[in-house]
Amino acid sequence: MGLIDNTLQQIRSIVDLNGHMDTENAEKAIRSNIFFRGPNAWILAVAIIIASVGLNVNSIPVIIGAMLISPLMGPIFGLGLALGTNDVPLLKSAAKNLLVMVSISLCVSLVYFLITPLSLTNPTELLARTNPTIFDVIIALFGGFAGIFEQCRKDKGTVFSGVAIATALMPPLCTAGFGLASGNLPHFFGALYLFVINCTFITLATYIMVKYLRFRQTEFLNEKMKRRTKTFISLLIIAFIIPSVWSAIVLVKQNNFEEKATAFVENHKSIEKSFIYDYSFSHSDGSKVEIFMTGEPLSETGRNNLYEAAKEYGLESKNIIISEHTTERKGSDTEVIKSLYDKMDAEIAKRDEKIRMLEDELRKAKGEEVPYLQVAKEITSSYPSVGNICITSGANVQHGSTLPEHCVLVVADISKEFSDQERIRLTQWLKIRLNSENLILIVRRQENKQESTEEPETRNEADKK
Repeated sequence: MGLIDNTLQQIRSIVDLNGHMDTENAEKAIRSNIFFRGPNAWILAVAIIIASVGLNVNSIPVIIGAMLISPLMGPIFGLGLALGTNDVPLLKSAAKNLLVMVSISLCVSLVYFLITPLSLTNPTELLARTNPTIFDVIIALFGGFAGIFEQCRKDKGTVFSGVAIATALMPPLCTAGFGLASGNLPHFFGALYLFVINCTFITLATYIMVKYLRFRQTEFLNEKMKRRTKTFISLLIIAFIIPSVWSAIVLVKQNNFEEKATAFVENHKSIEKSFIYDYSFSHSDGSKVEIFMTGEPLSETGRNNLYEAAKEYGLESKNIIISEHTTERKGSDTEVIKSLYDKMDAEIAKRDEKIRMLEDELRKAKGEEVPYLQVAKEITSSYPSVGNICITSGANVQHGSTLPEHCVLVVADISKEFSDQERIRLTQWLKIRLNSENLILIVRRQENKQESTEEPETRNEADKK
């Protein structure tokens, strides 16, 4: 029992929050960060443009950078704090500033996508923000927990930056602006739905932690006002929780359907003399998978066999839409085959381009590789006094500089001093040989490690005596 008690005590000491949390300063910080006025509004607009460019060119680093810049989290934490402390004025202020934030974001992204000359045939980073999944719910909920922990703990760290990236509030707003600019309402509503999910679950996590950590509750002038406010807050919390739970359940069902449908399609690529070459999902009017087939038309038996096979994966015939591009009509076989070849050619071209880029990078890396052994042999043949040679490639950072310069460092151990002319001549030769103007030569005098030569002589004299 002693071992179990000690183990439980150790666990309690690890997870205990007492002494690590400062709810008073956390409340002040949350209240001060909900306003979108002056610099905050401009920072948000700039971050939205950067995120829109990143989404437009499928650049994940640019999107991450924009999320780090953006001050989006403030009003959302303010909503959770207001619900947890029964603070109606704070609730109104946070909701108002959240609306301002969304308006600025949508307007800026809309203008960007209306005037941008960039155009992508397959904007994957944009499309990824139009179909929320259960994983978005999980990330938003636990990201909210991490964010409120970071707000409350005494020793602040880098958690808040990670929360801003993980919960991804900005990309959905930019994608919604893209949907408006392109007139694609499904993209607009899908992205906006993802943003609402993120906001709701971050707010819910904040509310739970505010209650658990026992933040200071709002004081009321009289009991009637207190009861009325608590009733209003309770109804609002229920209004938050019920849609949240419902959307989570729906997303779980959609995710499960997609997993089953994917397994079904991957295991039944060929039916009779037709085969499935692509498939897609839709959840607007019940979950459905549309499979695209080519080859000869499916017979009634083949179609029934396909539906029977789908039942093994929990799919009904109403969940499956079959789109056939058959070779039934004259000339259509050529068109279908050409279409398939075009698709494969496009995929091959894309991969060839990637291989070329990788080969260029490899060729560049090999070109920059220093021929260490050959250079060392050439130096020692021209300068017999040179012993050990160290050659390395690195970066030279000047004081006050923001960008490091590439340089080559050569350290030579010599047995006798170099003259100034020899040092200059060797430096110039190394710059030409290593093709680097930014070269640093360090010459070190090698100490002669003489083992005491007097010892043997003394020993011989002693032997003579």
